[in-house]
Amino acid sequence: MKDSKEYSRKVRDLYRSLKRKYPKVQKTTYDDPVESLVYAIVSENTSESATQSAIKRIADNFVDLNDLRVSLTEEIVEMLGADTSLTRDTALTLSRALGAVFGEYNTVSLEALKKIGKRPARQALEKIDGVSRFVIDYCMLTSLQAHAIPLTKKMIEYLRSDKMVHSMADEQQIEGFLARQISAENAYEFYVLLRRESESRKGRKKTKNKAAPKAKTKAAAKTKTKKKTKKVKRKK
Repeated sequence: MKDSKEYSRKVRDLYRSLKRKYPKVQKTTYDDPVESLVYAIVSENTSESATQSAIKRIADNFVDLNDLRVSLTEEIVEMLGADTSLTRDTALTLSRALGAVFGEYNTVSLEALKKIGKRPARQALEKIDGVSRFVIDYCMLTSLQAHAIPLTKKMIEYLRSDKMVHSMADEQQIEGFLARQISAENAYEFYVLLRRESESRKGRKKTKNKAAPKAKTKAAAKTKTKKKTKKVKRKK
């Protein structure tokens, strides 16, 4: 990445500041990589808190992941929350991914990946229909003990807007750069902290943007009042 020395320092400083700002991170692991696959698909385009609620509803309303695999899209959408284009896309991705797993292994499980090397495991995940780079990286990090830093769109936007990475770097380049700055031991903690910060930052920006039009309205009202006063004086 261009200007990597400058960005390396910024990323290390960011990591230190986030560790001071947020509570200690408890590492999450999955016995079966397919569980991390489901979690990642649900969480890719929604907040962590909303994801945890959705995962709980899925666990409470479906017998197991095979039951989830054969369920109707509408039933899955209901577990994800409001019926939107985003939740429908997520539901369809879940169905396709779980269907692909079943078709390949004749079971809704990816435990077979734990018996092969990390590179073959990643290649197997890449073949699953509909899964993104984020989903693959999350599975590798949390269930296959690989060195990866999953990145949501919000996380990438945050890094670019705060000039932590080069503005022209793509997702693959950013993930590779971050993995070189953050050790495998700290990768999960960095991912969680960066995600928390990116999601909270987005909320603050929205609040600021909403306040701006009100200030303009007041200024416009004052100007309008002054104009009316001048017109009355000229008539007199």
